[in-house]
Amino acid sequence: MTILGPIGFTAPWLLLGLAALPVLWFLLRAVPPAPIRRRFPGVALLLGLADDEVQAERTPWWLLALRMLALAAAIVGFAGPVLNPVVSVPGQGPLLIVEDGSWASARDWSRRVARMNEALSEAEGAGRPAAILMLSDPPPGPLPFAAPGDLVPGLAGLKPAPWEPGADVPPLPEGRFETLWLSDGLARPGRETLAGALRARGALRVWQPAVPVLALGVARIVEAEVHVPALASAPVPFPVEVTAVGLDPAGIERELARQEISLSAATRAEAVFDLPPELRNRVTRFEVTALRSAGAVSLTDDAVKRRKVALIGGAPTREGLALLSPLHYLQQALAPSADLIEGTLDDILIAKPDVIVLADVATLAEPDRLAEWVEEGGLLLRFAGPRMAAAESGDDPLLPVRLRAGGRSVGGTMSWGEPRQLAPFPEASPFFGLTPPDDVTVRAQVMAEPGPELAERTIAALADGTPLVTRARFGQGEIVLFHVSANAEWSSLPLSGLFPQMLERLAISARPAQPGQAELAGTTWRAVKLIDAFGRLEGAEAKAGIPGEDLGEALAGAGAGPALPPGLYAAEDRSVALNALAPGRELAPALWPLDVPVEGGEAPRAMPLKGWLLLAALGLLALDILAALAVSGRLRGQRMARAMVVLLALGLGMMPGTGLRAEETTMDPERAIAAASNVVLAHMPTGDPEVDRIALAGLQGLSDTLFARTAVEPSEPMTLDIEHDDLALFTLIYWPVTADQPAPSPQAYARLNRYLRGGGMILFDTRDADLSGVGSASPAARRLQALAAPLDIPPLEPVPGDHVLTRTFYLLQTFPGRYDGPIWVEAAPPDAERAEGMPFRNLNDGVTPVVIGGNDWAAAWAEDARGLPMFPIGRGSGGDRQREIAMRFGVNLVMHVLTGNYKSDQVHVPALLERLGQ
Repeated sequence: MTILGPIGFTAPWLLLGLAALPVLWFLLRAVPPAPIRRRFPGVALLLGLADDEVQAERTPWWLLALRMLALAAAIVGFAGPVLNPVVSVPGQGPLLIVEDGSWASARDWSRRVARMNEALSEAEGAGRPAAILMLSDPPPGPLPFAAPGDLVPGLAGLKPAPWEPGADVPPLPEGRFETLWLSDGLARPGRETLAGALRARGALRVWQPAVPVLALGVARIVEAEVHVPALASAPVPFPVEVTAVGLDPAGIERELARQEISLSAATRAEAVFDLPPELRNRVTRFEVTALRSAGAVSLTDDAVKRRKVALIGGAPTREGLALLSPLHYLQQALAPSADLIEGTLDDILIAKPDVIVLADVATLAEPDRLAEWVEEGGLLLRFAGPRMAAAESGDDPLLPVRLRAGGRSVGGTMSWGEPRQLAPFPEASPFFGLTPPDDVTVRAQVMAEPGPELAERTIAALADGTPLVTRARFGQGEIVLFHVSANAEWSSLPLSGLFPQMLERLAISARPAQPGQAELAGTTWRAVKLIDAFGRLEGAEAKAGIPGEDLGEALAGAGAGPALPPGLYAAEDRSVALNALAPGRELAPALWPLDVPVEGGEAPRAMPLKGWLLLAALGLLALDILAALAVSGRLRGQRMARAMVVLLALGLGMMPGTGLRAEETTMDPERAIAAASNVVLAHMPTGDPEVDRIALAGLQGLSDTLFARTAVEPSEPMTLDIEHDDLALFTLIYWPVTADQPAPSPQAYARLNRYLRGGGMILFDTRDADLSGVGSASPAARRLQALAAPLDIPPLEPVPGDHVLTRTFYLLQTFPGRYDGPIWVEAAPPDAERAEGMPFRNLNDGVTPVVIGGNDWAAAWAEDARGLPMFPIGRGSGGDRQREIAMRFGVNLVMHVLTGNYKSDQVHVPALLERLGQ
């Protein structure tokens, strides 16, 4: 093939015909010949006669151009042009497949495995050895090249890692070789160095999707809101949804909130969640909706969780007078959103609280220790009262402002005036945005000494300008003073809804920062939950302890790695989240040298242009005929209209059809009527008479069980004729897999894909007890991979405990056949929710298009003519029980196909009963 820009030609030598176009131009100009003028006296006898025939003096230029264009289109069309041709250049020498294998590779991992499989197949056909290098988990030494056929079975076991590759160049094989690099699309240190080392050994090709990479940064608290940064390697043309996931009051994980952000004009944005404290404390992670990647998940830790608040009051309150206690209203206001601690100052400081509240405490037992705690970042919240008003506080360093001795009474029987209301909160105040109620008044308070810093430190005041709340920095911490008591003795503020809101704003403004390396030194942390490359959380019970120094280095910017995977780590009562996206990491697309060919995941498809050009040539020739007739004067009046109608009809007839056509089948009419009139189970023929006999007997046994136990009355099962049958007529297709089973034709695969998209189900059975784990350990499993490759099979997962297959008719926990192994179904969407009070997720009404396993279900279902089992299962009563569970699984399978996930409609039962008043 010859490439000229974006177009290739399969027969480029035919383009030499274009050189003959100038010759044809002059030849066509000579036809018809130009007339010669001769004087002849007899012409006078012809005067007055009309000649109906018109002959042009010369061919018009536009008609010549039309003919030249038609000939050029025909010549170029016969040369076989192809737009965006894919040129396969045979490689030479060994092939090294390099895969980044990071969390950014997880989003399209199935496509990457398919590309590696394709490359290995090409290398095997060319007799070239190959090797696979995972950069996220490099080997300790150079990889040896092996036969590609020996590497294909291991592709199913390859998994991406939830971290990014390091900057060091891994050990490379010896000698020269060609490299296919499957890039995750992100620029990172060390990529250029490794690319140079690979190019020094031979040719380098790159496979890199054009879709931008998305990731979430560390969630942080800003005032009363949670900000989650979202990053992209390039602008994203569609809206991005970020979901907050956590536990509901029943302990069931579900979506708590969702925000939509736009990254169409920038590569960084923030999702802002304004959540109540109780709801915010339940959030365990933030994630990008419908994106399977560890980078799209941001785990939360103590930074957005409940805080430890220590309460210290004055003298104990007598029994029966709890409402007069200075701590009563504080406990009621803080209990829903904080862990409260009470005790002596010594005990409280040992517990390392986030906030210490002193209610009417005038004299401190150990002010130096408390001052040291505040300087290190603590928040000291103090309330006034009779004891503070009576004490000399001029030398107290743990007050934001100096206080006058005594107090101020503005609404009692011995004072003049009325109780004072609150003034609106200024913009610089943490209370800005809250509206003071009109019924909140202050009857008494402690007064601040006037000073130059008083106005700056006042964050709330009364209507007359008197400071109500003052605040001052103290080292890395803060001291806040309410100039009124914490009970209702001096004001009605503790009785209002404004009081817990003000406390919550103050607690938010001093959230604890992530621990530094010095603070983590000498500690040991254990992994509570780890996250895999696909963003799924898993337990980490068997993981060894992590030194605090290593964790601090990772949090400081080194990021996660093989020795320290991303997840949630805990030490005593504190937790720290290490996310897949390294702190401070900015995403940028990977750029490659101009001479390195890059296969894009969104590359334009090759499009043959031969048919379109030949069609254009025919159209131009038809137009030439009409134009020639018109020039000669033979098309006038109705003849012109008729010719145009004929030309239009011919053009429409030659246009390729774009409508949807029904599936063409040559199914026997009687067979089609039998399949369409009732529920019919069918099996795929394997070419092995014994396997086909067992499959048909198994479906017959399952049909009899359905007839006896359910309202479904199936007809006799059938052996599928994949090339001729209309697949839409069959409820379920059972496909037993053998090692030498022939593959269907491309037309049959197209029919199977239409069947799956239309709601049909195929049960694949390798009959090998799933020794391969749906991998490639057994010959049948390897054959299944080859047979299923052309099918549109969605991502799979082991059947979860809340899948509808566990309860469509029978309640099941296992799905055995002759063997008892795991089965695989379509993976649930990432945003599938658990309904409150229900033990399963709301998966809408979808039916998994495929079920894959190796339990040999047909042998467990099969019955002979007397209705007795054809094959033994296990021993004694245990085997009988397994056969019964296998029958129940078959019943559940058929009911799942017929009814979908109707069981999930139970989530609506409480709402329906409530609406009906029951």
